[in-house]
Amino acid sequence: MKTIEAIAAEIVAREGGYVNDPDDPGGPTKHGVTLATMRRLKLDLTGDGKVTEADVRAMTPEKAAEIFIEEYFYRPRLNLLPEVLWPGVFDMQVNAGPVAVKLLQRLLNDMGQDLVVDGIVGPKTAAAARAVAQKGPELLADAYGIARRNYYYALADRNPALRKFARRRDGGKGGWIRRAEEFISPRFRLSEAEHAQRVAAWG
Repeated sequence: MKTIEAIAAEIVAREGGYVNDPDDPGGPTKHGVTLATMRRLKLDLTGDGKVTEADVRAMTPEKAAEIFIEEYFYRPRLNLLPEVLWPGVFDMQVNAGPVAVKLLQRLLNDMGQDLVVDGIVGPKTAAAARAVAQKGPELLADAYGIARRNYYYALADRNPALRKFARRRDGGKGGWIRRAEEFISPRFRLSEAEHAQRVAAWG
């Protein structure tokens, strides 16, 4: 199993460099760290007494990984989950915050557990995840990845402005879908034809 440091480094690489897409609610972002996050953490990297876009541009991969581990892994207590879930849930926590754990809780409920869907990893959520993982850890990780992929498609269904993140201009899988499928075994990934069928209603 990969270390949490290795997983964090992969997330940083996946997030890429500086972006400020007007359709992305995250706003100015570098290595996956948003301006809002930096203001919340009071990260004045430029030392000018303010946290602005300039501080986002000053973010380094090493600092981003440090933030992810502390704020998006240990603070939400993802370490209480079975290790097989760490890569996918941690990546989703960075990408979508508490939605990551809510997705997991809904999935566990679909698998016979009885959890409140609150986006918080407490003793009950941790125990439910461990109970399900004992029956098939790899399948649980795949099921979570599939639930994540479905979440992205559903977001794009509801909001046309977000469809460019799920479908490329040439019709292929967009970044959201490719990212979700990194955590799904090849046999459960959609073919290009299946993806095209899924997004056909978007026009």
